[in-house]
Amino acid sequence: MTALNIDDYICKVPDFPTKGILFYDITGILTTPKAFCFCIDRMIEIYGDKKFGAVAAIEARGFVFASPFAYRMGIPLILVRKKGKLPRKTSHKSFELEYGSAEIEINPDDIKKDSRILIVDDLIATGGTLQAACELLTEAGAITPEIFGVVGLPFLGYGKKLGDTKVTTLIDYNTE
Repeated sequence: MTALNIDDYICKVPDFPTKGILFYDITGILTTPKAFCFCIDRMIEIYGDKKFGAVAAIEARGFVFASPFAYRMGIPLILVRKKGKLPRKTSHKSFELEYGSAEIEINPDDIKKDSRILIVDDLIATGGTLQAACELLTEAGAITPEIFGVVGLPFLGYGKKLGDTKVTTLIDYNTE
């Protein structure tokens, strides 16, 4: 696989969605097929030999990366959505964001007991969303040993919230 500097495809937008936040916009990856393919190919390269029973995608941009990965790996795709978006019985968790609070949910009936699930999101900031997703999936009977993100912002301290869960990103930004 040809190396690609994905930083070239990430736009940094100051004061979005609120003043003082630097938003890392991954739209350039999505609008550039070679950059998007690079990300999916890297996921396959990193996780292709690992035995995952499913991949869990965080709404909404996590869906974009997890869906082709699940297709290529031949494994189920579990949706982790904002509260009120899933039909059927749901389990939900509240958590804090860098700039507010939110609540996510899953359909616990979609989780196979003791299934190893890779969690995928586009960007890992404070880790609140991913911590809540890990807790939801674990409470439903899954094992969540690894998290993947295209972009990581370790300076926001996600490592403290995610503990021993292995986190892999394609690019890290270490300062604001």
